[in-house]
Amino acid sequence: MNVQEYIASGVLEVYALGDLPAHERAQVEENIVRYPALREELARIEWTQAALLKQASIAPPAAVKQHLMQRLAPPAREGQTVGWVPAYWRLAAAASIVLAVVAGYLAFYYRAQWVRSQVALNEYMAQNQQMAQNYNTVNERLDKLQADLAIIENTQFTKVVMTGTQNDPQAQASVYWNKTTEEVYVSIQSLKGIARENQYQLWALVDGKPVDAGVFDGGFTGLLKLKNVKGAQAFAITVETRGGVASPTLSAMQVIGALPRG
Repeated sequence: MNVQEYIASGVLEVYALGDLPAHERAQVEENIVRYPALREELARIEWTQAALLKQASIAPPAAVKQHLMQRLAPPAREGQTVGWVPAYWRLAAAASIVLAVVAGYLAFYYRAQWVRSQVALNEYMAQNQQMAQNYNTVNERLDKLQADLAIIENTQFTKVVMTGTQNDPQAQASVYWNKTTEEVYVSIQSLKGIARENQYQLWALVDGKPVDAGVFDGGFTGLLKLKNVKGAQAFAITVETRGGVASPTLSAMQVIGALPRG
């Protein structure tokens, strides 16, 4: 949004006077929260309007006041006291003018206070919501880290280090395999980027034959659980079309590693 054009549109002045429909007021208040420049401009407008109201409450010159009271005074009827009636109406008119000015100023003042309070409340709620989201994100990461550490430190898992092939000599990845539960987790240390239409595919060598252990995309951290494997002798990763294939493309093998002996 162009803030200067928004200010020039005059919507803030109308908002300060309380003449906007409910849905437009809500939109203005949302913009006030998002853009500090609008809050400053609204504060300036409110101050200016308050100053004008204060100036409007100054007593008029005596001649103007006398002329006004004469215009407000009703004509005397037969049997009435002429002097008392105009005095009464003059007092009532003056009181009504003062009350109108005071009521208008108080309504404007308290509305301005309400707007400031509402803006501050919205900012406070937004900050609390962001803090809650950050807190949940940190907790989720800590839970994931603790779960990964529990697997890495579990002696029932065997770590298989897979090193790079001629396709990517610097590549390296690891597999944590539990012989009893047959669970498989993969960890990436270094794998080159691949096209969007491709995925990595993990293979387990079982009785001399490759068995699909699942596909995955790069870019994750920690451990990623894949398919369970029984009787694995070695593991390898190839680059395949998205979704995986039934048999590995040996020419696209990135890393390979055998289970440690013994």
